[in-house]
Amino acid sequence: MQILSIKRNLFLLSFLCGGFLFAQDKPLGGETVIVVKPYTPSVNDAFKIKETPVVTDSISLEKKPVKYSIFSVPVASTFTPSKGQATKVERAKRVKLFNNYATLGFGNYSNILAEFYSNLEVNRSDNFGVFLTHNSSQGGIDGVELADKFYNTALNLNYNSRNRNSSWTTELGLQHQLFNWYGLPENSIFTRPDIADIDPQQNYYSAIVGGEIELYDSFFDKASAHYRYFGDSYKSSENNFTADAEFEVNIADELITTKLSADVLNGKFDRGYQTPEELKYSQMNFALTPSLLILRDDLTVNLGASFVYGLDTENSDSNFYIYPQVTASYRVAGDYFIAYAGLEGGLNQNTYYKLAQQNPYVSPTLTITPTDKQYDASLGAKGKLSNSISYNLKGSYVAETNRSLFVNNLEEPANTEDYTYGNSFDVVYDDLKTLSFFGEINVDVNRDFKLGMNATYFSYSSDFQPEAWNLPDFKASVLADYQITDKWFAGANLFFTGERKDRKRFMNPADGTEIRTITLDGYADLNANVGYRFNEQLSIFVKGNNLIGDNYQRWSDYPVQGLQVMAGATYKFDW
Repeated sequence: MQILSIKRNLFLLSFLCGGFLFAQDKPLGGETVIVVKPYTPSVNDAFKIKETPVVTDSISLEKKPVKYSIFSVPVASTFTPSKGQATKVERAKRVKLFNNYATLGFGNYSNILAEFYSNLEVNRSDNFGVFLTHNSSQGGIDGVELADKFYNTALNLNYNSRNRNSSWTTELGLQHQLFNWYGLPENSIFTRPDIADIDPQQNYYSAIVGGEIELYDSFFDKASAHYRYFGDSYKSSENNFTADAEFEVNIADELITTKLSADVLNGKFDRGYQTPEELKYSQMNFALTPSLLILRDDLTVNLGASFVYGLDTENSDSNFYIYPQVTASYRVAGDYFIAYAGLEGGLNQNTYYKLAQQNPYVSPTLTITPTDKQYDASLGAKGKLSNSISYNLKGSYVAETNRSLFVNNLEEPANTEDYTYGNSFDVVYDDLKTLSFFGEINVDVNRDFKLGMNATYFSYSSDFQPEAWNLPDFKASVLADYQITDKWFAGANLFFTGERKDRKRFMNPADGTEIRTITLDGYADLNANVGYRFNEQLSIFVKGNNLIGDNYQRWSDYPVQGLQVMAGATYKFDW
């Protein structure tokens, strides 16, 4: 029985196990159970430090009361508080202004400098002014065979009136200049007796009369007109009349300006350099220049154009020109960085007077014609590096037609005038393109010391002439002004001019003579002055010019005076 019971149990166990294994081969069905319970969150109180914690220390010390008393003893005091005062700002002493002054100075080479200025008050609104200046030298340059003295005397009389609505000025100017053609070439083809017969003196005479008027509350802004006569010792004469008027109209908060101008020129030379025939010239230029000024926060733009009609009455020729007159500036970083650009042009009238002021050794046999400046494109930046340092950088490209150039006159044996010994200059014209870069920096070290430096590099491209005659490839200058004390003052300046090109005739044993291009060396000219003020009216000064002492040549075969020293005095006064 027991054995049967065991067998029966084993059979049931094997049956259940076999059924289980058999059931694993059949997949179970999936069931989805959804439990629904409302979400009732709760926030437990965080642990907080109580403002008045309970001390659980078993040892508690009782605070003992502190008792104190003040033993007051009276002390005698003589202190009396004073009222506060504001700090005083140091103000510069007001300089008294005088209406008149006179200057007189003497130096080596028999140099004389004289100036006189007087401003007479006719009434509260009218003034009459007189200005007289004289600068001369008796010469004495080493190695110069001909007389090299010069004179320059000018007198200007003016009368001006000003009231609430307008102001006007009239003037009369007279000028006399004396120069000598002393620049003989080293290897001249002329003999010594021929040179001894040369009278190199040339006199220039000039007279100008004109006036200006300005209206403050009118669309007619201002106008001016001037007439100048210019002549010399060789019967040359020139008449030049210029006038311009400017109108301003404000439309929709924009300023529109229109300028009208006229330039009438007429003159003659007694003869040509190689011909005895009289040379005449006559030109008339009329221009209309409208422009629109646009101001937008940091942006300033001037949009304009110039319409010019040029008439050459001597040759019965006329032309019409249109020139751009566009400038713009933008304050990129306030006063520290201002970018600017421009595209401008114009018809510039050349005159005998202007050319003689640039080079007084020209011959009275010139060809006069205007210069057509087609465009002057410029791009630059200016501003200040600090409150005491300012700068200016600019690059420009200029295209000109009939640009005037000074060139040495070659010896002319067939003409026995005193300026035909290779000792004078002619004016030739060429189509010239000029690329230049300019840089300037000014430093106000303090209230008493100021320093300025600038430099310009030039690159020229000429179409007809072999070179851009007598134009420098580089120019630079340094200027300094120092107020040493209330009594002492000083100043200095250094000018540097680079190389220039000119032409000269040379003797050639094989072919007789030949014309060559020469290079004039660059030069530096250092000038300085120091002065002492005795009082507000009287001061003395000492000036030194060309302190390096180099007899450099500003023009070919024209050495300048060496080291020059001048002493003088200035007196200011009132009538």
